[in-house]
Amino acid sequence: MSTSIEAVSDRAAASDAELARSIVANEPGAFERLMRQHNRRLFRVARSILRDDAEAEDALQDGYIKAHRAMAQFRGDARLSTWLTRIIVNQALERRRRVPAGARSEVQSEGGEPASAGSIPETPETLAMREDLRRLIEQAIDELPAPCRSVFMLRAVEGLSVDETAASLGISEANTKIRMLRARARLRESLGQRLGPLLENVFAFDGQRCDRIVSHVCAALGLPAPSPVATDASSPSPTPRSLS
Repeated sequence: MSTSIEAVSDRAAASDAELARSIVANEPGAFERLMRQHNRRLFRVARSILRDDAEAEDALQDGYIKAHRAMAQFRGDARLSTWLTRIIVNQALERRRRVPAGARSEVQSEGGEPASAGSIPETPETLAMREDLRRLIEQAIDELPAPCRSVFMLRAVEGLSVDETAASLGISEANTKIRMLRARARLRESLGQRLGPLLENVFAFDGQRCDRIVSHVCAALGLPAPSPVATDASSPSPTPRSLS
């Protein structure tokens, strides 16, 4: 089993190194591929810190620009996703220090209306109930203490392991486990067992948002304008980890 895990890890590291080299070499579409691959996870991480959709988008875009300019410094000591997450976390923390909480805009979905919780047609009553529950979950996560909130987003929503989460946030694995336990206890108290199956709909990240971020970053970096494509929203979310 360990041999198999090591083989997968080696392939992932090789893929990361190849993509990084392609970006440094300015190969067409390389950085766009990286953004589309990591957009949803990094947006959720930024939002877990800032608790505001628009601020999270701005932090993500600024972080991508920094990552592109620093890509030649990527040495493969950690996964590319972990390296990117650290950049976005730092960018979001910097933005949180710079922008007073009271000055942030009210959290809204695209167009100022709540995003749909799913694409499967349902009755108006079912859709309304699901939307209410989704918003309740988002509010409960937003109210978690800041140190617990980012750990919860990476572990429970994005499915990262303890060591990946610890490396991404620059904390110890023991601290990661403690923060996750505290987050789960707080959420169980307010939401009970309804939380787990609904997590994939939390902080909706649709194709329009992904295209907007990619287009903005490409324009800022002078890269070719991307063509809108089916993005993260059409790919399955990681299976939420059990909260029990």
